[in-house]
Amino acid sequence: MKKLLEEFKAFVMRGNVVDMAVGVIIATAFGKIVTSLVNDIFMPIIGVLIGNMNFSDLQIKLGTPVEGVEQAAIRYGAFIQEVINFLIIAFCIFVFIKVVISLQKKKEEKPAPAPEPTKEEVLLTEIRDALNKIADK
Repeated sequence: MKKLLEEFKAFVMRGNVVDMAVGVIIATAFGKIVTSLVNDIFMPIIGVLIGNMNFSDLQIKLGTPVEGVEQAAIRYGAFIQEVINFLIIAFCIFVFIKVVISLQKKKEEKPAPAPEPTKEEVLLTEIRDALNKIADK
């Protein structure tokens, strides 16, 4: 049992698993933000543009209504709203990934600073300069 716990701890503490967990948490929060953007901002505007219609109300009722039971319906308006939600989330993720990649490219393009010369190199440079002075005289 102890060995199993140690293996589990090693698995969880690996960088990839921790990075993935952070990504899932951020994606969940990001999804909620985009869902709110779609439901609370875009869909009311689209609804006004198509004649003050709420997408979630669009449905095709099936069968005959029975008292005390909600009538079965195909709610295609909710489906349309989810498709729009998906497209906006996908576009936002696309833009986010493009920004991250461009930032990584800029970081990679930045040349590394030249390493400082070692003590031996500094001494050899001084000797060379001294010999050049003697040769010039």
